[in-house]
Amino acid sequence: MGVIPRIVTVSSLAFAAAFGMTAPATGQQLTVLRVNSFPTASYCPILVGIANGVFEKRGLKVELQFTPNSDAQREGLAKGAFEIAHAAVDNAVAMVEMAHEDVVIVTGGDTGMNEFMVRPEINSMGDIRGKSLVVDAPNTAYALVARKILKNAGLVDGRDYTMKPIGGTPLRIEAMEKGPENAAAMLNPPFSFTAKDKGLKSFGRAADLLGPYQAGGAFVMRKWAVANGSLLERYIAAYIESVRVTMAPENRAQVVSLISSRFKQDPKVAERTYQSLMEPRFGLAPDAKFDMDGFRAVLALRAEIEGQWGGKAPSPEKYLDLGHYERALKLADGK
Repeated sequence: MGVIPRIVTVSSLAFAAAFGMTAPATGQQLTVLRVNSFPTASYCPILVGIANGVFEKRGLKVELQFTPNSDAQREGLAKGAFEIAHAAVDNAVAMVEMAHEDVVIVTGGDTGMNEFMVRPEINSMGDIRGKSLVVDAPNTAYALVARKILKNAGLVDGRDYTMKPIGGTPLRIEAMEKGPENAAAMLNPPFSFTAKDKGLKSFGRAADLLGPYQAGGAFVMRKWAVANGSLLERYIAAYIESVRVTMAPENRAQVVSLISSRFKQDPKVAERTYQSLMEPRFGLAPDAKFDMDGFRAVLALRAEIEGQWGGKAPSPEKYLDLGHYERALKLADGK
């Protein structure tokens, strides 16, 4: 994984003075970092950071890519198509265990803010029998969460329902709208609110049904992190600062506007999404802090649902390198 970030020269940049950001000096060289995420509200701090010059303040130019699904993202990270991935961190575990890639998780981010959503005619979990659960990929992250929710209701995949891999959240909503057999899916903001407005129903939020879960976070190839530790820490520091800007009450209007424009959502949906992002223990984690108890739940869920590791979850440390985060936090705090 020997990708060397590009350097670009910026002659002039305009930044939002309201956020107290210091613009780079004319001619400052910025290091280009390619960052890949899903087009969901969980990662709007990246958009906010880009819009307000937070990354540039740290000498970085972030090129944000949106992935259609987790398979494409995992393959892209392994092949060096980008340097940093933001997604449910269970994808990093899957890369280690299934693809044997040396990946490490370096930040937390959020709970995923998922809801178990069903078509309008579905009135109980039992109504899902004989139909499909629409998922991104069947063996990672939110698909495992959905399978656990259904298992708790007495439904087992392959016996009571089938799984249908579709891709990211917008694609899952489209599949549920067009196919009556596509009974259920995990959906998150802003698309979960759009789905409700279209008549889909929620059977509950994952955080309420299953408890703590470390979902969104950043992960990288370990070899790249070792070779680019200082660069990674500058990025994480800027990401922490971007989360702070996003969560600052005085910036509400800008965050709502970005959600509306970048995800092509009605302003009312964007406003509801913002409220979810700000909800303690459900939305964004302050300073992108990693939830260790939530990550233990991620591993326990994989062990139970996939039968990984003989059904006994391993120690979390195998998948983590939070030293970069701790140093970045000090950098963000000016220490």
